[in-house]
Amino acid sequence: MTARDHNKLLGIFFLINGGLSIIGAFIIALFYGGIGAILVSNSRKSEDAAIGGIFVVAAIVAVVFVTIFAVFYLFTGWKLYKAQSIGRILGIVGSSLCLLSFPLGTALGVYGLWFLLGEQGKHFYEAGGNNIAKTPPPPNSWQ
Repeated sequence: MTARDHNKLLGIFFLINGGLSIIGAFIIALFYGGIGAILVSNSRKSEDAAIGGIFVVAAIVAVVFVTIFAVFYLFTGWKLYKAQSIGRILGIVGSSLCLLSFPLGTALGVYGLWFLLGEQGKHFYEAGGNNIAKTPPPPNSWQ
């Protein structure tokens, strides 16, 4: 595979990771928000309502937190896919963050760091996002 192929594939993987994170945030909102709403609406004691309120607040905090990461992953994936120069920096940061998310995030993080910190990634972004390797000029010995 060429460096351009690795870069596009990494961008697609980050876009998928961002999309899955948004789906996860939606599931968290439904599950924990639903539990909290049920506890608040069916509570006969103030303690039950307080616990339901804690569930709702925890769901909101978790959804906001996961959504921030999801937007970051989507932004990173788009910049990598378009081979913009900021994509390498964002990809390194995003890959490092993905390492904490076992098992798919870890695989994405290792692949991203392998490519972006490796020779192919360095040369790809030094060439301005083109897959053209910088070659030295031909020697003048034929003159």
